[in-house]
Amino acid sequence: MKSIVLLLTSLTLLATADAVQAACYADYKAKQDNPLRLHYGVMRIDTAPCTMSDTVKRTVSDRLAKSGWQLLQVQSVFDDSGLETRESDAGQYFLRF
Repeated sequence: MKSIVLLLTSLTLLATADAVQAACYADYKAKQDNPLRLHYGVMRIDTAPCTMSDTVKRTVSDRLAKSGWQLLQVQSVFDDSGLETRESDAGQYFLRF
């Protein structure tokens, strides 16, 4: 009986930890050619920990490529606390991809 209670408690803690994990975002610069178009944007990414990595760069690049954009640079990776300050700069590309 103790082992069942311990197992259920452990599963509950794991589920709670996932729910508490803050969202992660990346801001980036991208381009399209012919004609040349540039944009700055912000997208939500699923990664833990919320830090810059090759996986983050690949995720951003792949999502942009589906719409014909080429990633130039991932500028930073941040949590909810940095989201509001970037919204006006990203304009129509705020959480678009």
